Amino acid sequence: MSIDTRPAAPQRTSSVPRRMRSVPRPRRGTGNPVAGIGSLIWLVIVLVPLYTLLSSSLMHQDEALNGDPLAFPTDPTLDNYTTVLDSGFLSLLGNTAVVAVATVVLVLVLSVPVAYVAVRTRSRLSSLAFRTFLLGVAIPAQAVIVPLYLLIGKMGLYDSLWAIILPTAAFAMPVAVLVLSGTMRDVSEEMYEAMALDGASPLRMLWQLAVPLSKGGISTVAIFSALQAWNGFLFPLILTQSEENRVLTLGLFTFMTQFGVNIPAVLAAIVLSVVPIFAVYLVARRALVDGLMGVGGK
Repeated sequence: MSIDTRPAAPQRTSSVPRRMRSVPRPRRGTGNPVAGIGSLIWLVIVLVPLYTLLSSSLMHQDEALNGDPLAFPTDPTLDNYTTVLDSGFLSLLGNTAVVAVATVVLVLVLSVPVAYVAVRTRSRLSSLAFRTFLLGVAIPAQAVIVPLYLLIGKMGLYDSLWAIILPTAAFAMPVAVLVLSGTMRDVSEEMYEAMALDGASPLRMLWQLAVPLSKGGISTVAIFSALQAWNGFLFPLILTQSEENRVLTLGLFTFMTQFGVNIPAVLAAIVLSVVPIFAVYLVARRALVDGLMGVGGK
């Protein structure tokens, strides 16, 4: 047995001194001046009309007609808001709130099960029904207002709040199903299989798994439906007639005739009608964005 007495080969070392080795540094994000200028311009475009709306609602009639609309009122007054509140504005606000809440409830109760069935059922019939249902996105309300008017009249719902609620919910449902189906597709298939192995029924999987994990999409649908009901004008105009069933959009339209050329009073009514829905948007804007990001599914 021979022993190798040759010296071990020296280990290779880098020829670059350790102190001269460059350490990669993270790149700092470079700003986009074009995007910044564009955002600033867009902010000005949005804020100037809002400022004009608020400042003009605090002006007197002669100042609003003859003064500079961009100037701050010389003698701010709240008389215009008092005039609006004394002209039945709270009744309009109450009717609009009832329509919005009822529309949201109907859309959620009907669209959540439909989206769940469309996601969990793999048959061609279910896929065809889902695509047919989404055709409602391409149908404008103006195209079906005449048959809708006749249908509401046959049902005995003309000149009632239900005449506004039912069509508004029907036209909001296609988008609601689209958003909810995209959100429910993000739920892991393994979770459904685990609950099925535990003996859970489809209804239990819907309420205990799909609904809790789809809160973002449900919030988006609720906000979207509320906005549709709050800003709707065509259905209240065609399907209602009496003053006790008027909503805000139709009431603002009639304020133009009621106040004549009292521009500050009309603008004050617009400000009061925007505040509630704007407050809801500020509270739920994060859920709205998160839900819209999940529309496409995985």
